[in-house]
Amino acid sequence: MITLPINGGFYESESTTISGQELINWYVNVPQTEGAFSRATLLGSSGLGQILSTGAISQSNRGSHVKAGRPYFLNGEVLQRLDRTVDIFGVETFLLVVIGTIPGENRASFSDNGTQMIVIVDGRGWIVNEADATPFQEITSAGFTANGKPEQVIFIDSFFLVTTDSKKFIRSNANDGLNWSALNFFTAEADPDNIVAPINFKGQAWIGGRETIEAFQDIAGNFQRISGMIINKGIFAPFSMINTSSGFMFIGGGVNESPAIWQVTGNQAQKVSTTAIDTVLNGFSTEAISAAFAYSYAQRGAYFVGFNFPGVTFEFNTITNKWNKRESKITDSLGRVTFEKWRVNSLVTAYNRVICGDAIDGRIGELKSDIFTEYGEEIIRTFVTAPFSNKGNSFTVPKIELTMESGAGDATTEPKIRMSTSSDGGKTFNNPITRGFGKVGEFFRRVIWRKLGRFSRFTALKFTMSDAVTPTVIKLEAHIKPGVGN
Repeated sequence: MITLPINGGFYESESTTISGQELINWYVNVPQTEGAFSRATLLGSSGLGQILSTGAISQSNRGSHVKAGRPYFLNGEVLQRLDRTVDIFGVETFLLVVIGTIPGENRASFSDNGTQMIVIVDGRGWIVNEADATPFQEITSAGFTANGKPEQVIFIDSFFLVTTDSKKFIRSNANDGLNWSALNFFTAEADPDNIVAPINFKGQAWIGGRETIEAFQDIAGNFQRISGMIINKGIFAPFSMINTSSGFMFIGGGVNESPAIWQVTGNQAQKVSTTAIDTVLNGFSTEAISAAFAYSYAQRGAYFVGFNFPGVTFEFNTITNKWNKRESKITDSLGRVTFEKWRVNSLVTAYNRVICGDAIDGRIGELKSDIFTEYGEEIIRTFVTAPFSNKGNSFTVPKIELTMESGAGDATTEPKIRMSTSSDGGKTFNNPITRGFGKVGEFFRRVIWRKLGRFSRFTALKFTMSDAVTPTVIKLEAHIKPGVGN
């Protein structure tokens, strides 16, 4: 028996014979103890449970933000706040409060100073301030649009900073997002490229252009470039800049470089996407790359940074430095089923929850590790191993054993997992063979496939499950014998 690695994460090479590792709706977990049964396991990605809904099918989410501990969601053209109350018995009640209307369909940029929140979309900006006599109003200050079309906003020190389409970024009056002066503008001049997006990283304003990223510091309201803090990489997707536990990440590249995913720590950029992910990105159009957005959340000791592209969602676990994919099963009103990018369009952490806006409709949901569906729709979980061989010689596989967290079913139903083998290194797979892994209480149920046949050079294994039970893979082992007999 040999132990087959399951800790590679997603790495689907252009040639699956080199590597066809898939990891969909699972992620790699590395136990942080010397005495663990396995050096790496696979845990199932969290499911989605509905909290409330804004009601309309067309109200897909355009962004979300947390101000003073309360989350806001822009669903369709309606900006709403999600309030929570707890009675004396600990029973929670959620309520959606309509704030106002923000026209359009594009993604919005949010920032706040604890009291005022700015929402910018399509060159217009709105202020939300429940303590004001007018709690929701559009920014009409002439200085707000005097230096170009406003695009994205951050808050730093006591100022809102807004990037524009004119190679300038502007600042508000101190702690006042309603008032702007046409004279309070700054330029990123290390390279004459267009400004794409800003980010507040460790109290510094990093202004991302198409070809470079520059850091600025606040000196009495005057934002000045920091010497030597220039990254020779540009931003290809405006909403992909996102803070992580140790830096910030983005989709971009240097001059004449293909799109990739980068992380900045200090004043250095390091590529974190694999060549397999770069290959997927290279297949997208410029418009598709530009439409991508990033998100982040922490659960069960893991910290994820996700990148949602049209058609595919990749997640990076900064604890293990492994990639996985997220995918949603969508059933429309006619019963037609499609498998699409992860349906979450934005997420925030509030009320000790990870709360999500939806790409399909107006649902506001909660990401939870003990929910095993997405709004009742099954989650299809798949992993494919890297091809393995017998040093180029033919071999047979008398037995495959997958060690799982058994006994996860109920009293009447036993959850199932399906396995397929490939004779061409992962290009095609044969019909799956199904095995159960235990009704409730059957903790010692073993998951074994026997007499799997002969392979002339190499094989890969594909495992799929969809039951709404705890999904944990602990170890994968194979019995390999040379020759043609079993």
